[in-house]
Amino acid sequence: MIQSDLVDGVRLLTLDRRDVLNAFNTDQFELMAERMIEAQDDRDTKVVVLTGAGRAFSAGADLSGRPLPERTYRYGFRGLVDVVIDFPKPLILAINGVGAGWGATVVGLADVAFMAESARLRCPFSALGLTAEGASTYTFPRIMGPQAAARFLLGAEWWSAEQCKADRLVLDVFPDDGFLERVMDWARGLAKLPEASLLETKALLLAPHRDAMHRANERENAALGRLSGGPANREAVTAFRERRPADFTGM
Repeated sequence: MIQSDLVDGVRLLTLDRRDVLNAFNTDQFELMAERMIEAQDDRDTKVVVLTGAGRAFSAGADLSGRPLPERTYRYGFRGLVDVVIDFPKPLILAINGVGAGWGATVVGLADVAFMAESARLRCPFSALGLTAEGASTYTFPRIMGPQAAARFLLGAEWWSAEQCKADRLVLDVFPDDGFLERVMDWARGLAKLPEASLLETKALLLAPHRDAMHRANERENAALGRLSGGPANREAVTAFRERRPADFTGM
């Protein structure tokens, strides 16, 4: 479920699958793409804020959420990333709690990101025998610099809000109390500005990067296809289910 509320020109999208820490299954990826298209086409929406319900922003991909064989999906994960890359209006993240996988790499696709002081982010791909996604192999080095991006994408470590701010992954960190309202106040101020100026400025900012982001998304999905189901990935999943450390010796 994704709640959608319009407040003073700001479309607040709230990820709401609290029982799985707002993780994304295939249906949720599809719904997120649809919500972004709706916001793009809605003349009353000038700015979009994305946040999570409960104690998490998003735990990333819900591996139990497999597509039903009889259902056809228009977007899926790869399509959602393309939709967000091409989204023409300002996209603001209000990272209220833990974010992992897609819940972290989406930061590279946003225009501005804020974190609550207790929030943490992690890219667990190496620990899962997989690789990065969400065009993060392009966006993160551009935002953070190559070494910080390599550490974050390779290391599978949890990063605190202050560390994310220090390495320029997010713009600012606010106290947990009143966090969303602080972000919404800034977004409402943005929404009061001329829409044409917002659209043109974002288009100019992203013009040198959009094609490269799409290409990164394609390369990453191909690499994920090569690694998914491989020995390291199978060991990571088995170890998780058996509640033991994964053993990647020789892999």
